[in-house]
Amino acid sequence: MTEIIGYHAHIYFDADTIDLATRICRQAGDLFPVTVGRIHQKNVGPHPRWSCQLAFAPDQFDRVIPWLMLNRAGLTVFAHPETGNELADHRDNALWMGEKLDLDLTIFA
Repeated sequence: MTEIIGYHAHIYFDADTIDLATRICRQAGDLFPVTVGRIHQKNVGPHPRWSCQLAFAPDQFDRVIPWLMLNRAGLTVFAHPETGNELADHRDNALWMGEKLDLDLTIFA
């Protein structure tokens, strides 16, 4: 097993749900010691939709993930560990809340 040094949760949204996603991301930032990333109104990295990233330490997993499960308001959330192996982190070790989408994993090849 590889050490998990952190987690990312990506909240996906579109033009119709940007305000909702912004509220969720900001609320998570107010409630937890997470780093709230930019609200990307374009696809970034392997992500197939617009997104905002929440980055947090391993000791926050049991607080942040259950909160997202109950407060994602129907938005899709993709969460993965940070181990240094980006391909495995995104492909093999991730979890989805809501619709499972296809990531562009070719950027990790």
